[in-house]
Amino acid sequence: MTTPSKVDTLAGPSTRREERKVLAGTLVGTTIEWYDFFIFAQLTATLLSPLFLAPLNESNPGLAQILSFALIGISFLFRPLGAVIAGHLGDRLGRKAMLVFTLVMMGAATALIGMLPTYAQIGAWAPVLLILLRVIQGFSAGGEWGGAALMAVEHAPVNRRGLFGAYPQIGVPVGMILATGLLFFLNTGMSKEDFAAWGWRVPFLLSIVLIVVGYLIRRAVAESPVFQEMAQRKKESKAPLGELVRNHKLPVLYSTLIFIGNNAAGYLLIAFFISYATKTLKMPTPQILLATTLASFGWLIFTLVGGWLSDRIGRVKTFLIGYAIVFAWMIPMFALIDTKDIMLYGVALFVLTIGLGLSYGPMSAMYAEMFPAEVRYSGISIGYAFGAILGGAFAATIAESLLQSTKWTGSIGIYIMVLCVISAVGVVLAKETKGRPLGVSSHH
Repeated sequence: MTTPSKVDTLAGPSTRREERKVLAGTLVGTTIEWYDFFIFAQLTATLLSPLFLAPLNESNPGLAQILSFALIGISFLFRPLGAVIAGHLGDRLGRKAMLVFTLVMMGAATALIGMLPTYAQIGAWAPVLLILLRVIQGFSAGGEWGGAALMAVEHAPVNRRGLFGAYPQIGVPVGMILATGLLFFLNTGMSKEDFAAWGWRVPFLLSIVLIVVGYLIRRAVAESPVFQEMAQRKKESKAPLGELVRNHKLPVLYSTLIFIGNNAAGYLLIAFFISYATKTLKMPTPQILLATTLASFGWLIFTLVGGWLSDRIGRVKTFLIGYAIVFAWMIPMFALIDTKDIMLYGVALFVLTIGLGLSYGPMSAMYAEMFPAEVRYSGISIGYAFGAILGGAFAATIAESLLQSTKWTGSIGIYIMVLCVISAVGVVLAKETKGRPLGVSSHH
């Protein structure tokens, strides 16, 4: 006889207040994590290579830009380690402890980047210390997403898992709105010289304030009955890595493939377009940052729509619609960007976010439904981390290399189109998961 878990029946009105707390906690945490991540990515696109790779930037600016984009990718390589350790400790200590820990770790690394001496001050130690802090950021991001996604999805009513799971996902565009919005105001509110001298440190140091806010909110959420039930559930589940590798290789593979296209296209929006528009097309930085901020609102809206739609028509169809839009838009998008018209640039980015949102919103729910409870935390974290390595980690680096070697932006479009096809295949192979039981069952 099998007794269904409370997770699969938790949908009554008495849980609404707890559900709202869970959604707030997952959204706030992921927003802060990604704000930290995007501040670095966007400053890499505009400023960090002359500050931290000064000699190379003077002798070979193109190579310096490629290497500075590679600094974004380095942190991704440590995401799987963060995913493995967070999955293991999350099962031992509960999600509350790990989610607070990853939040504080990310914030500390970000604040320290804001205090780093530059190459002009300490020479080669500057890029070495920067790489070390990026590794810490990557480790932290690897541990954050899985716990946040599962908190939202596992406490959702069965017919609203997609929408609930979209909340930690919108932490990405909300974090990007905060990051690009702040950089826009700093770029317009001070001279270029002041921004290069000290203004760039402000967004990193402001992370300290965000971390305190996030820490307080997460602590309050963790004390709710919903989180107490989650802690009890986690004591029952072992989630050993060996079990995952032995018996659940295919879901890990599929979840890796599903994320590649979305993550790569997303990192063009996050990092590459800003660099390309300001450095190659010589468009004004404040205008580009404003256009990116506005496009992020589209990403936010369509991520929520993607989660909601997946509850209606299923995860697979929603993903495929999203990837079809990204695929079809790639070549026209670059044609619009290359006009150097800021309005057309904004349109190009906004339409991209429609496909990005639809292929990102359903991810938390689908990933959670792909793995049994006993290996879910580790499974979704590792699949997501490997997908990020193969997708976004070096997307900006590859895009910059393609641009310099082919002199044609369409080559970047084709690169993303290929990844979209790979991800669509992963979605189809994974098959529809909507409505699968999530709870730990007791066998008698």
